Amino acid sequence: MTIIDGKATAAAIKAEIKQEVDRIVAQGGKRPHLAAVLVGHDGGSETYVKNKVLACEACGFKSTLLRFEDTITEAELLQTVERLNADADIDGFIVQLPLPRHISEQRVTEAIDYRKDVDGFHPVNVGRMAIGLPAFISATPLGILTLLQRYNIETRGKKVAILGRSNIVGKPMAQLMMQKQYGDSTVTVLHSHSLNLQEECRQADIIIAAMGQPAFVTADMVKPGAVVIDVGTTRVPDPTRQSGFRLQGDVDFESVSSLCSAITPVPGGVGPMTICMLMLNTLKAGKKEVYV
Repeated sequence: MTIIDGKATAAAIKAEIKQEVDRIVAQGGKRPHLAAVLVGHDGGSETYVKNKVLACEACGFKSTLLRFEDTITEAELLQTVERLNADADIDGFIVQLPLPRHISEQRVTEAIDYRKDVDGFHPVNVGRMAIGLPAFISATPLGILTLLQRYNIETRGKKVAILGRSNIVGKPMAQLMMQKQYGDSTVTVLHSHSLNLQEECRQADIIIAAMGQPAFVTADMVKPGAVVIDVGTTRVPDPTRQSGFRLQGDVDFESVSSLCSAITPVPGGVGPMTICMLMLNTLKAGKKEVYV
């Protein structure tokens, strides 16, 4: 059984990005610039944005963090988005989600210039990705695909079960795994209302669990030799930890890992790859590899 080490893979990719950035700058080119917009003081968002800033430093990027109180109006936030769209020095930017309830996340997402949408959430990027055109691909699905490739896990013709149908993970993951240039797999998307979910999972060569339900995938749902990718990161109470909690994936690692040919741990699996792929998208934006 192989532990798929997302932390080590992400570190290697960031080192590769740094080398490329150093080469670009040495040849007189522009250092990639990523901006992040953070509204309010959500603990998870604070941590995530902090890690993005650190990743920018590791990759040799220029980074800008714009912070706003959660009292900012939707109109004011949209004005900020327009300024970032018009700033020629900024190659890509993200607006950290979730946003306060009085602000429409969809309206803000659609206001971002799709050529700077390194999160890959804009409908133009989602649509182009779905039909196989060059696009910024959302970071978590791209990270999963990269892990499968880097660990030489065969996907062509394999049966893939994707648990979850979110716009951020489940749907784009299904599109990528179906497409000939990426997964080239036979894909089944499962969710809370799926019938015979356990039976469908048992037939899968690769399970990608992204339902947000701690320890949902158990040993009786996994066939021997399957590859299991765990996207879940839920805080569950743990009195033995100083923090009072631990991160639990969607997979019951203890019971499932002995059956697998390969599995991602939580933490240290898919999570580190998500920020790493954001850096990769920013590099592509800076080099104008996707859109001129």
